Amino acid sequence: MMYEIRNYHLKPEVFETYKHWAKTHAIPELSKTLDLVGFWVNTDEPSQVTKEPMDALGSANVTWILRWRDMAHRDEGLAKAISGPSWEAVFAKLPGGLDNYLRMESKFTEALV
Repeated sequence: MMYEIRNYHLKPEVFETYKHWAKTHAIPELSKTLDLVGFWVNTDEPSQVTKEPMDALGSANVTWILRWRDMAHRDEGLAKAISGPSWEAVFAKLPGGLDNYLRMESKFTEALV
């Protein structure tokens, strides 16, 4: 198994709108076809950083984790989940769409325990 950690840096002014959209539209739709481990948004508590400083964007304010068998399974499964009429209808409900995102990151991990 591998885990995909998806970090999003959203414009602060759309954060509350995004949280509502994620909770009411995106998470229910994504959960239908993906092995969604969890979906988190930042609180008002500041990030704690040790050593090198972050860049100007700071910490991601949205993180979600998906579980996959392997990279091929991920590429196929994610492509199906975020394309087509069903996802397009969900994404259309997010005012501003892709313009809300300042950065999107995915990293791939394996569990050690």
